[in-house]
Amino acid sequence: MVDIFNHGHSTLEYPNDNPYLNGPHKPIDLEYTAKGPDLEVIGDIPKDLQGMYVRNGHNQVHEPIGKYHPFDGDGMLHAIWFNEGKVEYRNRYTQTTGWLAEKGAGKSLWPGIIEPRRRQRRGWGSINAMKDNTGTDVIVHAGKIIVAMSQCSEPYRIDAETLETLGPDTNWAAALGDRGICSHFKVDEHTGHMMFFNFSEKPPYMNYGVVDGDNNLVHYAPIDLPGPRWPHDMGMTENYSILHDLPMFFDPESLKKGGHRLRFWKDIPARFGVIPRFGTNEDVKWFDAEPCYILHLANCYEDGDWVVQEGCIMPNPVPDMSDLPKEGYDRLCRMLDMHTQGTHMHRWRFNMKTGETQEETLDDQISEFPMVNGLFNGRPTRYSYNALPVRGEWLLDGLKKYDFQTGETKTFMMPKGEFVSEAPFAARINAKSEDDGYIVTFVTNENTGKGECVLFDAQNIEKGPICRIIMPYQVPTGAHAFWAGSHMLYENGVSLDS
Repeated sequence: MVDIFNHGHSTLEYPNDNPYLNGPHKPIDLEYTAKGPDLEVIGDIPKDLQGMYVRNGHNQVHEPIGKYHPFDGDGMLHAIWFNEGKVEYRNRYTQTTGWLAEKGAGKSLWPGIIEPRRRQRRGWGSINAMKDNTGTDVIVHAGKIIVAMSQCSEPYRIDAETLETLGPDTNWAAALGDRGICSHFKVDEHTGHMMFFNFSEKPPYMNYGVVDGDNNLVHYAPIDLPGPRWPHDMGMTENYSILHDLPMFFDPESLKKGGHRLRFWKDIPARFGVIPRFGTNEDVKWFDAEPCYILHLANCYEDGDWVVQEGCIMPNPVPDMSDLPKEGYDRLCRMLDMHTQGTHMHRWRFNMKTGETQEETLDDQISEFPMVNGLFNGRPTRYSYNALPVRGEWLLDGLKKYDFQTGETKTFMMPKGEFVSEAPFAARINAKSEDDGYIVTFVTNENTGKGECVLFDAQNIEKGPICRIIMPYQVPTGAHAFWAGSHMLYENGVSLDS
């Protein structure tokens, strides 16, 4: 029997013309738990898979104030636990301060990222206008889930078994003041350290920090930047972190007038600051590179005197829209079209002795949301697992595996009307190699109206799913995902019994 936890009591008005509130993006107005006979299984659930796959996303509750951007919606987690061939699924909202306030008011109280000028009260994020939706990123650290939004928000902790919102981290959230943390914090599974950054429109324009495996804030330092910036990701190696100062940011003249006009400055190089894990601003070594923007890295590692960064470069982050009408959502759709932005796999190499930067294209196919085996984060990796985007849509309909040693790639495309989520690697118990395991993803299936959790053999993704677990209701498209193996859960007291 499906256990209904809560009806969302949505106030969204339909029909509407916003593509990101319809179709595969349409929010689910239900929180529930399902296990055992509630979940149809096609194929066999591997018995050598133990852990939790959790994916974050924006699931709007109320009719928005102004234009709705897909990064505005209320944060909702979808998670599925695997244990000896059994599974259990649940989804829950992250009950932030803003979410609770809007629940009490029965309507939206904050505007989104497109029209921050509509704000009527203090907000969160680097522009201090949005709701703290925490719908972007998700990891497991110190036995608990942690979530945040890309524009920086308070770090909310979530129970890794029940998905209950525990609130902003009680150990160190207050020490960050109103800066919070930006999405794409990194966990070193070997040391338990979590590296993070935040950014602001006021000095210091960036801060960098480290939380240890016992969940203590052990390092927090301001980083000098030329002005307000709009970074999205950071890198981590065994001994360093890599901070991004990229030439896509708000026009300074616009900011002086309270506006937020995003520009890509083609004549300003991208800069990457390599800092020792516990370094300060004085320790940062900056490297210039070709102008670009970066949403997501695959991995970073050290190779002798070189620090290597691999990920998806975006050479055209602000595409030309002169041919589009100013009203409607056509402009937003083009801005989010990864084919227009030209996103593809790229490698940067920074020489810590000579200061030299080297760059190379690894693949010219448009791809994004790269993932690696979590146990190899910060260490040399052979494989990356990327998602393939639909042209003209903020949707993903394929997976591609890169083998950087042989240059070989393998691809699987989903059937029409089926869209994947970010797909992390999940190692099998007693794995023998870096790719000995599974690729796990949620699928939004427009053909059936029901969500799925789909497993691929990571060594043979081109053969398609080896197992499909069907949910009773749809799983809308989402943002980032994380695989927490049993080594991150059992030792911290999380039970996976179903």
